[in-house]
Amino acid sequence: MRIVVLAGGLSPERDVSLSSGSQIANALREAGHHVLLLDVYERLKANESEFENLFEDNITGKPYYYNVKDTEPDLNEIKRKCNNGDSLIGKNVLPLCLFADIVFIALHGSMGENGQIQATFDSLGIKYTGTGYIGSLLAMDKDLTKKLLQQVGIPTAKWLTFSKNPLSTEYIVKTIGLPCVVKPCSAGSSIGVSIVYNIEELEAAIATASKIESSLLIEKMIVGREFSVGLLNGKALPVIEIIPKEGFYDYKNKYQAGLTQDICPANLSEYDTKRIKSLALKICETLRLGTYSRIDFILDERDEFICLEANTLPGMTPTSLIPQEALADGISYIELCNIIVNARTK
Repeated sequence: MRIVVLAGGLSPERDVSLSSGSQIANALREAGHHVLLLDVYERLKANESEFENLFEDNITGKPYYYNVKDTEPDLNEIKRKCNNGDSLIGKNVLPLCLFADIVFIALHGSMGENGQIQATFDSLGIKYTGTGYIGSLLAMDKDLTKKLLQQVGIPTAKWLTFSKNPLSTEYIVKTIGLPCVVKPCSAGSSIGVSIVYNIEELEAAIATASKIESSLLIEKMIVGREFSVGLLNGKALPVIEIIPKEGFYDYKNKYQAGLTQDICPANLSEYDTKRIKSLALKICETLRLGTYSRIDFILDERDEFICLEANTLPGMTPTSLIPQEALADGISYIELCNIIVNARTK
């Protein structure tokens, strides 16, 4: 099968995407597919008459490799080098995706998770993996996600949002209280996220998150144990517990090896395991999530699972959670990638 693994792009999560994409491309190639790892933002020099050769020439090439740095990429430098103007998609990227049998979407953040690329592919008749454009949109907007979950009785932390008209710090503290969490409304990988304990930190956190996005979400900080549930083809995978060795589960702790202890299967009672898996499946249905996804929770002091967020394109890097959960269920990384591809090609 000819497969384009689509990664990169103009997102603060670009490096995570390229790391995930490299792992996915290597696994699919090992499974016998003809695979190309493609940066959605970079121009493709090959013309349509050369597309077949691109796949054939790449069958036995060197393994892809991309290491996630401990800081976010410089997107302005990438814009300068690529010189794509206002376009988010490089020249000849869409024709190559149309030529392939399927596109494995390994993008993270922005257009990869907000439904833009999915809607574009739907319009052009391009087959792709993962969640469709509606589910992607619903899950990417954290405010919309929380409103939908609230409607179906799924616990989520108290929150408020603002964009063009900033709220006073006094109002935020009065409404949400301290400590609280400040984050961009539609970003991922904990980029721009801060935990706030006083007014001074709140002002700094708002300034930090505003550099990523103008719409911000501020929610009550929930103290407790953090868990994640991967979902694959309508089934909940073994639950994983996440224990950062220092601080919270931020960008650095997520993608630098050895900084977080992951326990899978999590040390939960059978009753609690059933509870959290049931919630994850209900969230999947509510948000119209696709073949695979990941739902994050905190078990609070009242023994209640609070949903933090839903991830439509969970990371597939060497330190990512869903490959660990799949492995605990007897599914290798190569098998996981094949299951995701085959779910959209049957």
